[in-house]
Amino acid sequence: MMRQYKDRLRKYKFYFLAIGLPAALITLLILPADYFDYGPPMCLSVVLANVECYGCGMTRAVQHLLHFDFEAAAQYNKLSFIALPLVVIMCVNELVSSYKSLKANSNARQ
Repeated sequence: MMRQYKDRLRKYKFYFLAIGLPAALITLLILPADYFDYGPPMCLSVVLANVECYGCGMTRAVQHLLHFDFEAAAQYNKLSFIALPLVVIMCVNELVSSYKSLKANSNARQ
């Protein structure tokens, strides 16, 4: 019974990675580059202590990176040039390992 539960979780994880992440990426590409540029800050360090952390501006910077606006991305957060490729690599790696795990489990059942 526990094995069936784990197999189901692996399948849902794979579906989330295979469908959810590309859908999120397409949504971010459809939105205009300056969509997140306006509005109050949401970072707790800015709201509570009025101090910017290393993650401040990351959402806006990544949005501009996705739209190839490198200058604006650098102004919001220079670490986005490192963070975005790392997140993409990690997601692809997780997708591949989830696929291999599902394939190995389906072959073991047969």
